[in-house]
Amino acid sequence: MRFLGGLVQGDLGTSSGNTPVTQFIAKAFPVTLQLTLVGLALAIVISLLLGVAAALYRDRWPDQLIRVLSIAALATPSFWLALLLIQALSTVPGGAGLYPAVIDTWVPLSQDPGIWINNITLPAIALAVPVAGSLIRVVRTSVVEELDRDYVRTAVGAGIPMPVVVGRNVLRNALITPITVLGLRVGYLMGGAVIIEIIFNIQAMGQLILDGVTRNDVFLVQGVTLTVAIAFIAINIIVDVLYVIVNPRIRTV
Repeated sequence: MRFLGGLVQGDLGTSSGNTPVTQFIAKAFPVTLQLTLVGLALAIVISLLLGVAAALYRDRWPDQLIRVLSIAALATPSFWLALLLIQALSTVPGGAGLYPAVIDTWVPLSQDPGIWINNITLPAIALAVPVAGSLIRVVRTSVVEELDRDYVRTAVGAGIPMPVVVGRNVLRNALITPITVLGLRVGYLMGGAVIIEIIFNIQAMGQLILDGVTRNDVFLVQGVTLTVAIAFIAINIIVDVLYVIVNPRIRTV
């Protein structure tokens, strides 16, 4: 009851080092949120491009190739992909040396955009690829269903170019199902971000959980877990709002 009473007032308790848990979360959560949102944005871009392309070239070789890639991406664990990216592209021996393998100090976007992009690229890719793999298949199926509708054939028969029909009508109607799936995958992204942060030594929510478990710091683990859960709920509410933005006809349902 004491914890719940403090929670109402924004007090998550005090860690074993006599520091308020909210101070740790205030520093760590923005970093985790940035990583989650960038990974989410990458997943959306990849899934839209490849999903629509697969639908437009259905049952032809581009579609078959994209299907194989999406299955491979879906079956790839984010932590394993992170290790592969570190070996191939980071500053470790044998790597390309393009990105840091370990992020010693997190540099905010407002302070130095170049370093921020360099630091967040590999973690965001590791998060985005498995999510994009599942979304590609959903986008393809939704777009294929819309392309088979009568209004598409009528618009094309009237001389309207296919790219215009797809951009103005097909995508708006086809994105409802992918948005639903996207809301469910936000939890995976946030949970995966915690693991990816530990791999890349990013001082954020993942490191807080690890420190809390290591030190048996109950208040710290509770605060971090609760914050992630609230963020998951908030993002799903935002996804619900996107339904109306993408397709205003839902307001009448």
